[in-house]
Amino acid sequence: MSAERSLHGEPHTQLLRLATAGSVDDGKSTLVGRLLYDTKSVLADQIDAVTRASVDKGLDTPDLSLLVDGLRAEREQGITIDVAYRYFATPQRSFVLADTPGHVQYTRNTVSGASTAQLVILLVDARKGVIEQTRRHAAVLALLGVPKLVLAVNKIDLVENPAEVFAAISAEFTTLTAALGWAPEDVLEIPVSALHGDNVASRSANTPYYDGPSLIEHLESVPVDADSTGTHTLGLRFPVQYVIRPRTPEHPDYRGYAGQIAAGAVAPGDEVVVLPSGIRTTVERVDTPDGELAVAQTGRSVTLILTDDVDVSRGDIIASVTDAPDPIDTFDATVCWLGDKPLRPGARLLLKHGTRTTQAIVGTLIERFDEQRLAAEPAPESLSLNDIGRISVRVAEPIAADDYRVNRHTGSFLLIDPAGGNTLAAGLVGDVLTAVEVGTAV
Repeated sequence: MSAERSLHGEPHTQLLRLATAGSVDDGKSTLVGRLLYDTKSVLADQIDAVTRASVDKGLDTPDLSLLVDGLRAEREQGITIDVAYRYFATPQRSFVLADTPGHVQYTRNTVSGASTAQLVILLVDARKGVIEQTRRHAAVLALLGVPKLVLAVNKIDLVENPAEVFAAISAEFTTLTAALGWAPEDVLEIPVSALHGDNVASRSANTPYYDGPSLIEHLESVPVDADSTGTHTLGLRFPVQYVIRPRTPEHPDYRGYAGQIAAGAVAPGDEVVVLPSGIRTTVERVDTPDGELAVAQTGRSVTLILTDDVDVSRGDIIASVTDAPDPIDTFDATVCWLGDKPLRPGARLLLKHGTRTTQAIVGTLIERFDEQRLAAEPAPESLSLNDIGRISVRVAEPIAADDYRVNRHTGSFLLIDPAGGNTLAAGLVGDVLTAVEVGTAV
C-alpha cells in the first residue's frame, strides 16, 4: 500500500513517520498488530491465519503479535530482532511505522528506526514501570531530536490499583523527559491494553481515571510539521548521489546531478554553491522522469541541471548560497557506539556523511553520557556497545555538515569499519549533549 493513500484509495494530505521502542516483552508486537487490526490494514486471510495459529496455541483470542512477528524463528523464540516497517492509514492520516526490537544489544536498531521519526511510541509494562532500558531509549530518542513522544503504559489490565500505578509511572516519566529536554506538550502518557484494545483505537471504559485521547486519536491529531527536522528553516541541501551523462545522440551534452533534496527547496534560476569546492552557479532546470518541475521541495528525488559546466561529483552537496554550511575537516560530535569492540582514541574508520564516504580518525573521547543518571563522565578511556559519548573527529576530505540540532539529515553521519563494512556508530555533528541537563541526576 502506498504511504500516500489510505486502503480505500483516498489521498492523504499528511504522512506521519513514527517508531516503537521499549524493553523485551512490553508488548510492542501486540500493540503494532492491534494498530494494524483496528485500522483495517490487514487482509482477511491474514486474520484467518492468525486466528488459526492462536487456536493451535490454546488461546481464546487472536494473538495479534503474529501479524508482525513474521519470521518463524522470531515467533518460536517470542522475540522481535530487527527493524520492520509497517504501513497503515486512517481517514485523517497515513502512517509509516518503524517497529524496533527491545533487547539492549539491538539499541542500534532503535537508533536506525527512530532517526527519521516525527513521533515515537515508547512502551513500558505497567507491572515493571520505568526501567533501565526505558531510560536508555528515552535518552537516545532525546539525542536524536525526536519531536514528539508517547509513553504507552501497556498491560494496565494486569495490575492492581491501575489508577495509582499509571499516575506513578507518568510522574516518573515526566520528570525524566523534562530533564532530557522535552516540553510537557510534546509528551503524552496513555494507559493501554494492547491485548484487549483498551485506549488503542478508542477510549476505554476500563480506564475511568484517564480522560485523554486514545492512541490512534492522538496519532491522527498530534501537531507535527511536514518536516520536523528543522529543514523547513534552511535553504537548499542537495547531496549529489549520481552524475548523469547519457552521451546519446538525443542528449549529447546532457549533464545532470541526481539525488534527493535533504532540506529546503530548489527552482530554476536559484543561485547555488557546490560544496566543499565553493564554486557558485545557477540552477537551469529541475528534471524528473515525469518532466521538468517549477519547484521541488524537501524529500523529492530530482536531477539538477546547472547553467555552468562546473566540477561536481558524487558526495558533493549543492546548497543555497544564503546559508551554506562551511566545510569542516575537524569537529566534535555525539555518537552512539554500536560496535562490539570498544572505541578508543586514534581509531581509523570510514565516515559516511550523506553520499560522501571519507577516511576519519577519532581524536579525543571528550565525555561519556550516563543515560541512567543523566550525568557526564569526562575523558573516558573507551566507549563500549550502546554507550553515548562526545568525541572529536578529523576527516580526510571536508564535509559540508550542518549542526544536528539545525538539520537532522545533513547533521548526521555513520562511522564504518573499513575492513568489514559494518556500521560502528551513529554520529550527530555538534555538542548535542547540551540538549539534556547533563549533571542532573534523576
